[in-house]
Amino acid sequence: MFRQRALTLASGAILPIKAIPDPQLLGALGASVLSSDKPQLVLDDFFWISGEIPRVTAYEKGFPGHLRRSSDGGTWEPDPLIMDERFLAVHVLDRGLVVFTACSHAGVVNVLTHARESFPSIPLYAVAGGFHLSAANEKIIPETVRDLASFNLDVIAPGHCTGWRATHALVEKFGENVVVPSAVGKTYTL
Repeated sequence: MFRQRALTLASGAILPIKAIPDPQLLGALGASVLSSDKPQLVLDDFFWISGEIPRVTAYEKGFPGHLRRSSDGGTWEPDPLIMDERFLAVHVLDRGLVVFTACSHAGVVNVLTHARESFPSIPLYAVAGGFHLSAANEKIIPETVRDLASFNLDVIAPGHCTGWRATHALVEKFGENVVVPSAVGKTYTL
């Protein structure tokens, strides 16, 4: 995750994304950096951060046009899968598992599949975050909506990168009582 990332624009131009400071710089600023590819519990063991998210669906292929710097820093290389993306989960008493995605570059179905496999005795209750179903990923909206039904979620809270077409498709399938779009400052009462 410490290699610089970039996007390929429609024109073919490369748009660099602001680099994440390296661990040494973060340490010099007082941070205690724990960089791991393994899942871990944090904040008094209340929250679980996933490890690498297995890519198991045939249609969730990441973020087309995403790049990262090569290990020598000299060139850009394709990085559509963004394998260092993680999700956060918390078990809410009497409800089940609430999964917070990042942008779901791994695919929201892959994210939820991994959450269910990681906690087989806890029912999935909600998913909140970006589902990355806009722009180039709009073509996978039908499969995503179809497969989300298998999780029997009580709350689906799509965020910024889900896109309006996908949000509309989710509302059409699951209804306004289940699909509650996320926004800054929104409060959810379980």
